[in-house]
Amino acid sequence: MEKLCTVVILCLLFISATHATSRRREAKEDEADKWFKSFSQQKQKTAKLRFYIQDALGGPNATIWEVARAEITATSPTMFGQVRVLDDLITAEPDRNSARVGRAQGHIASSDLTKSALTMNLNFVFTAGKYNGSTLCILGQNPIGSSDRELPVVGGTGVFRMARGFSISNTYSYDAVEDYGVLEYTVYVSYVDV
Repeated sequence: MEKLCTVVILCLLFISATHATSRRREAKEDEADKWFKSFSQQKQKTAKLRFYIQDALGGPNATIWEVARAEITATSPTMFGQVRVLDDLITAEPDRNSARVGRAQGHIASSDLTKSALTMNLNFVFTAGKYNGSTLCILGQNPIGSSDRELPVVGGTGVFRMARGFSISNTYSYDAVEDYGVLEYTVYVSYVDV
């Protein structure tokens, strides 16, 4: 009898938890539906952001890690087939000790057989300032040997919901001894003013 009571209580807890989750999901969907329906009536805003990505490529505090490679990677002059994930610090200025703005998180793959180029899927996750809690997503090919590398902004969350635009990146500095780079990003983005 005691086992039966325990089973009944567990079933009731499961049912009530499922119902509560369903209600929260419906409320979130209602909020999203309301926002999306008003989307076409909203004003577009634009922003120009400049920030710096602190790229620790090696050492005990590396922020980029290889997760896969192809058979050809070791002999390829472009590291073709190498896939890495990253979680880099974003700062307001080039100095790594300047104000922290957020994180650059995503994955990059060496994807060109003839020149050094990365296919990138990066999320800029803002954790401070005006855009705290929002994200921007960039996606595309980054020819790392070039200057003024352009990648599209394909979306965002929070303030940047329905974002579009482009980013221009440059290598600001690179220290070969530390295996540490600083990348400058200038992002031009339009988004809906909610």
